[in-house]
Amino acid sequence: MSESKHVAIVGATGAVGEEMLLCLEQRNFPVGKLTLLASARSAGKKIAFRGEEIVVQELTHESFAGVDIALFSAGGGISLEFGPSAAAAGAVVIDNSSAFRMDEGVPLVVPEINPEAARNHPKGIIANPNCTTIISLMALAPLHGKFGLKSIIASSYQAVSGSGAQGIVELEEQVKAIANGLPFTPKVYPRQIAFNVIPQVDSFTESGYTKEELKMLHEGRKILGLAELKVSCTCVRVPVYRSHSVSITAQFERPVDVAAARAAFAGKPGIQVVDDPANKLFPVPLDTTGKDDCLVGRIRENLVLENALDLWVVGDQVRKGAALNAVQIAELL
Repeated sequence: MSESKHVAIVGATGAVGEEMLLCLEQRNFPVGKLTLLASARSAGKKIAFRGEEIVVQELTHESFAGVDIALFSAGGGISLEFGPSAAAAGAVVIDNSSAFRMDEGVPLVVPEINPEAARNHPKGIIANPNCTTIISLMALAPLHGKFGLKSIIASSYQAVSGSGAQGIVELEEQVKAIANGLPFTPKVYPRQIAFNVIPQVDSFTESGYTKEELKMLHEGRKILGLAELKVSCTCVRVPVYRSHSVSITAQFERPVDVAAARAAFAGKPGIQVVDDPANKLFPVPLDTTGKDDCLVGRIRENLVLENALDLWVVGDQVRKGAALNAVQIAELL
């Protein structure tokens, strides 16, 4: 990775864009030139990177001349409009939105799981999976490699920062209003989020599942190469600032026990076992916030299904679930 690269970040002023910058700096990515792109209203802002102040430019179709790697984190509409322009200009696009994830010509990559997929990107675009999918598969992929994953039943507990900065603001404002006995009207979420949980993330489909819940099904199949993988998921928004948690029941083709599962995690990059319930040691969101690794615990044999385990996995959805994963893909390139 000695050859320096011209890197562009689309959506540089957003939470994930800022985290991408942090990851590039912390991991000493060979950035020779950095172009920061955002909407017209953000153009002109200055962002610090490696001791320099870099001016944010307005995103246009002509923004990608000479760019080697373009990290996109500005929403699916922006990716669909400007991603092909970046690729046509010669950049490899690493897109954090859902726009290209299920495109057969676009690899969907988690570097610790399927790095080889990044080598073949005929459209010049590589997709970053959904944050909940990444966090879940970080725990499931080592087990799949040993025991053959058959089905997933999962419930996610997703932080408000998954809705962007406005999700954090809404939670803070509601907590303050309740503490002071003041009225408020939810804006970001359909119901009160403070001191509450909401069993809806993204919009509902005709099946009764939300789009977020179906992502784990479709993306999990693509990443693991398991066309027949069965997945049922319920995604819940919880009043936590950052880091998603997922409760998973995973059934396997071959017999599995707790000791064998622990052995499967040993030495695997990006996942750590934190599982000592007797001493109250198990993963919680605060343990992973700002951290690279996902944590897995509460590993136990399921009491209903054969060859099945229950486990609890937690990860920072802004970092490993988005920015870090994208930068790791850039490192593969």
